[in-house]
Amino acid sequence: MRFATLLLLCSLGAQGQVFQMSKEDLIRYTAKNPFPRSDDGRPRVPDEMLKRMQDLSIEEIWAVLPNKGYINQFEGNWRLLHPERKLIGRVVTAQFMPMRPDVNEVIAADGQKKGNHGGQNQWVIDILKPGDVMVVDLFGKIEDGTFVGDNLAEAIHSATGTGLVVDGAIRDVDGIFPIDMPVYMRGSHPSALRNVMLTGVNIPIRIGKATVMPGDIVFGDRGGLYFIPPQFVEEILDKADVTHLHDEWTKNKFIQSKGKYKSSDLYGYPRLPELRDEYEAFLKSKLGPERYEKYRKSMAAERRQP
Repeated sequence: MRFATLLLLCSLGAQGQVFQMSKEDLIRYTAKNPFPRSDDGRPRVPDEMLKRMQDLSIEEIWAVLPNKGYINQFEGNWRLLHPERKLIGRVVTAQFMPMRPDVNEVIAADGQKKGNHGGQNQWVIDILKPGDVMVVDLFGKIEDGTFVGDNLAEAIHSATGTGLVVDGAIRDVDGIFPIDMPVYMRGSHPSALRNVMLTGVNIPIRIGKATVMPGDIVFGDRGGLYFIPPQFVEEILDKADVTHLHDEWTKNKFIQSKGKYKSSDLYGYPRLPELRDEYEAFLKSKLGPERYEKYRKSMAAERRQP
């Protein structure tokens, strides 16, 4: 089924790049993207928004996406290198499948014609740009499913400044650890990558239960990974700002009151009219009139939803 999907995508106008969506198809499949695009057609969420995402949590993303109908964007149960570092960036996808010699002969010949060098994993690594995150579907393979060792991990980090997601394995963990890059993997193994073939670059892929598109924003913390469609990034950030201010006001109120208020008086929304007025005034002062009005309208729209 996945291979049939790949062939369908490749037949939609890949213009000779058999295993890569064309720029036109990427634009069509990500038509709701509100931001500029990279040269390859992927959505390009601005760098300043990626920096703002450092203050996010998985839970703040979860508060938005399922309510929009996007229930298949999260994947957990990873082994992590450097869990203290968040992983944030623009997705570049790669799909591998178990080796089939006749198909791989065509893939290898095609890659040679295009001037690709090294192993098929290097073909993808060589296209990475600053801010990209390599997201690799290696179908959970551990032994012989090691996408990188320490040298290629350094190549990824030098090219992107971010990290790596591999639904498979890595090798040379002790060599990769000093690079100080976040890595999400299913496991590690001393073997090298073999008995697999690269069947897609910048196409839709499946990572566990999540559907991932090129140009999605991957967000990773200790809780797992979210793959965020670009059209929701701004809303997630705006709602997170309100959440942070809510938490600041609520905690300070509990501290200052020294037991005067019950938890239900303040959390999750002030119960008493005078506290509500105080809280809303605090929000307006912190957000500014324009952003505060935008917040009020979004809250009103949510209350009208069935």
